[in-house]
Amino acid sequence: MSQTVHLSEARAERRRTARQDSRFLRAFAVFAEALLTGVWIALASLPLLTFPAAFAAGASHLRRVLGHEVATRREFLADLRSAARRGWLVGAAGWAALWLLWADLTVVRAGLPGGAFAGTVGVLAFLGVCVAGLRAAASWRPGASWRVLLRAAARRTVADPAGSLLLICGLAVVPVSAWFATPLAAPALGVVTAAALAVERRHRTG
Repeated sequence: MSQTVHLSEARAERRRTARQDSRFLRAFAVFAEALLTGVWIALASLPLLTFPAAFAAGASHLRRVLGHEVATRREFLADLRSAARRGWLVGAAGWAALWLLWADLTVVRAGLPGGAFAGTVGVLAFLGVCVAGLRAAASWRPGASWRVLLRAAARRTVADPAGSLLLICGLAVVPVSAWFATPLAAPALGVVTAAALAVERRHRTG
């Protein structure tokens, strides 16, 4: 009787260990897929205006992976083409915001009255624009309107400061990774994409 109990406990322990190993392997596989997705996003962003579309396609790809759907390079490229139809305008707006930030910081460096305040406002506004853009891209679906997505994302950026701060910290990982080794910036983009998906899911379920 005692031997039977011990055998049952041993089998139960093996099943628990197998489940834990399986969860670890799935989590590691998703992490590896996120890093690969970051490389895809970086390559798709080389035209400079396509970063929002590339980020949206990357988020869509990871969403498929998490949903155990077919998620290959073919689906990524199809999403990229779809998102880029209007997404390039979002990319152009992002570059315009970056130019405005540069002009604002130029005023700060010139030492003009009120320059420090203007610089602080400019940096905060630029970060807000970046977060709203990431949230919109993470929520993108084929056929969705970028204007509608950005409007809703701007509201979420203000209404969910914790999530917005998390995304800002995630963005900081990219230049830090590039500082250590430039090629690391590409897979870091995948981590930011996964973070954006997590923030959006948290906001919906919270």
